[in-house]
Amino acid sequence: MGKVLLHSCCAPCSAAILEWMGQNGCEPAILFYNPNIFPEEEYLKRKNEIVRYAREIGVPIVDLDTDTPESAGSLWRHQHSEWLKCTVGLENEPERGGRCLACFKHRLCVAASYAADHGFPVFTTSLASSRWKDIRQINEAGLYAEQACGRGLTRFWDRNWRKGGLYERRNILARRFYNQQYCGCEFSLGNEN
Repeated sequence: MGKVLLHSCCAPCSAAILEWMGQNGCEPAILFYNPNIFPEEEYLKRKNEIVRYAREIGVPIVDLDTDTPESAGSLWRHQHSEWLKCTVGLENEPERGGRCLACFKHRLCVAASYAADHGFPVFTTSLASSRWKDIRQINEAGLYAEQACGRGLTRFWDRNWRKGGLYERRNILARRFYNQQYCGCEFSLGNEN
């Protein structure tokens, strides 16, 4: 398969995918871009876990929210406010509704642009491993991002990362990490089902 850019929402959702990729001829790199995560403390917990894991397994990680540790907070606040713009009018949507689709499109467009700019012929997302997410929405957003932002230089790998024993492996590996109890955005707090 070669080079693959994995948009990672968190370490628990990414670990089994990265393990599988390493065993199946992929050369993954992780992209952490999740301005939806709220509050900032939660964002930093999730980010620190995937950064730690990437270093542990020797997989490169791209963090688009910071040039230096000192700038992380101000960039997160700016990116979060930009993300909020894509959800205007969708704040009261249920989980797996229109707000989630808009969120996925926003984040995967950034991933597709990065993949196209940095020579990744393929990009995918760990969102497709989460039981909280609608796989049809993820694939719709990924194909949208490929067409709208990939400039013909990258394609979306629409794999269901829950299949083939990966969901069970995810649950085993997830015990090693901080595990969040909600999707990430302020609108999902207390609304997971």
